[in-house]
Amino acid sequence: MPPAEPVDAATAPARDWTRIALALVIATIAYNAAEAAIALWSGVAAGSVVLVGFGLDSVIECAAAGVLLGRLRLEHRGADAGTVEHAEHRVRRFVGATFFALAAYVVMQSAWTFFGGAAPAESRLGIALAIVSLVVMPLVAWGKLHAAREIGSGALRAEAKETLACTYLSFSLLLGLGANALFGWWWADPLAALAMVPWLVKEGREGFEDGCG
Repeated sequence: MPPAEPVDAATAPARDWTRIALALVIATIAYNAAEAAIALWSGVAAGSVVLVGFGLDSVIECAAAGVLLGRLRLEHRGADAGTVEHAEHRVRRFVGATFFALAAYVVMQSAWTFFGGAAPAESRLGIALAIVSLVVMPLVAWGKLHAAREIGSGALRAEAKETLACTYLSFSLLLGLGANALFGWWWADPLAALAMVPWLVKEGREGFEDGCG
């Protein structure tokens, strides 16, 4: 029997953490896909601006995580990432543009709801989704930050901070839907949606800056 190939103790842990990072990003994509489906379905049913906006944001986050997934796979295989970085910049600009488009949608739809549209109905499913996201997203972000530190990946670190920032959107969602359900404050729904706009614009600007790098 031929002797087993020696294992480099320095690179083995890094490879393990890269696999963990890949698993976390895949889990993020799966969760965001389910989150988007639930938020969009319940948001349309309830006429909720904040729920629909939250769902569309989840769709964008899936796209951003997909870009990172491709990059991590190449890093795991030890491939040259120069060409991939160039393609990633272009995708980041596209993602940035979608954030700007979503911000514009939220502003226009919120204005329509305030000044003539039907009042949003309560959504218990949306409230449950917001609570679950408030628990899940910080845990996933912490795992990504730890993995990013172990493998020295700036891209993963940035995506982890983006995941953590999504907790703010979940909190805004919970406040808007909760106020509507508990007190009948229908205006809290579009107001919570408008609270998302500064974050969406910030993400869009950062996407364009990364895309020009």
